[in-house]
Amino acid sequence: MKSKIHRLLLRVYKRLFLLLGIVLPKKDNLIIFESFLGKQYSDNPRALYEYLRSNYPSFQMIWSVERSSLDHFRNYDVRYVRRFSLRWLYLMNRSKYWFSNSRLPLWVCKPNKTIYVQTWHGTPLKKLALDMQKVHMPGTNTEKYKKNFVKATQKWDYLISPNRYSTEIFRRAFQFENKIMETGYPRNDYLVNENNVAEINRIKQKMSLPKDKKVILYAPTWRDDEYHGRGRYKFNIPLNMDYMKESLGDEYIILFRMHYLIAEDLDLSSYNNFAFDASLHEDIRELYLIADMLITDYSSVFFDYAILQRPMLFYVYDIDTYRDQLRGFYIDFEREAPGPLVKSTESLVEEIKKIENNSAPTFESIKNFHERFCALEDGRASERVVKELFET
Repeated sequence: MKSKIHRLLLRVYKRLFLLLGIVLPKKDNLIIFESFLGKQYSDNPRALYEYLRSNYPSFQMIWSVERSSLDHFRNYDVRYVRRFSLRWLYLMNRSKYWFSNSRLPLWVCKPNKTIYVQTWHGTPLKKLALDMQKVHMPGTNTEKYKKNFVKATQKWDYLISPNRYSTEIFRRAFQFENKIMETGYPRNDYLVNENNVAEINRIKQKMSLPKDKKVILYAPTWRDDEYHGRGRYKFNIPLNMDYMKESLGDEYIILFRMHYLIAEDLDLSSYNNFAFDASLHEDIRELYLIADMLITDYSSVFFDYAILQRPMLFYVYDIDTYRDQLRGFYIDFEREAPGPLVKSTESLVEEIKKIENNSAPTFESIKNFHERFCALEDGRASERVVKELFET
């Protein structure tokens, strides 16, 4: 009985959303922001929000927040509303602008006079949407996934792109026909404008990290075929942590930053004062800034980290499976990655030692990579987006 009532209420709610979108007038200065399905105050939406708050105080701006993240949002001086509440339903349909970095549910109908700005959340390495040959995600299949993706993208009025490379991919893979703003990513303004010793020390102090050790950021992505359920992916640490602590613990600490879709709770208790779980530190830009080097795999984080032109290593123990069976890549990753590709913990440590001894020939590859993918990241992307939206 409860299940039947729930389904009935859900149908009523969806129909009410559609009806209010038709009858409610738009409030021209009202903007709704959402980041990673309402879970975070982060990423491009946050950067645009903060720029608007500082430069356009006449806007009324409200964050859409998932129920489980409400307590977290109380730590910020922002206005917010619970996602899928009655007030959310009303505000979404009164708002003139929506800013989001991920897809909204398909049943959310964009009213005709609402402007939906899709900021997206990364430069693509892995094949996306219509470019994927086969989808391995739970609760869907390849045909359904692609069909639903296109339904979602057709609601977007604007899409932000960090570079020409991404623009070409987004246009094709998303089957997107509206305006692409090739501006650089607003979230990366911070990496350009705040890259200084004072800010780095502030972050380390806030996180209670030692200031006398170098910082390694480990930020892997998720695997499409390893999951607990829809939107909840598995991840087992593929590193020999005992060996890493023994080899590097005197001079380094390592921060683990898991992808927001990974549902695991990391147990790093055996590696106190060496390994730290920073997965809940939602502003990954701060982690980039304090990291002396990045270890990743196929995550798009390395495109952003390249702005800092610091060393990067790629721990790709399963590259053959990932490249050939799960996703595929847009670039020749093995040839163009801005750092060494390694498949074992021992090789990883060896490459870290080379960097430490200035014997790793990585800078030139990072410089070339930066010129190709980061040329627009000059600290003014937020300004360019806002001016195009509100001053043209």
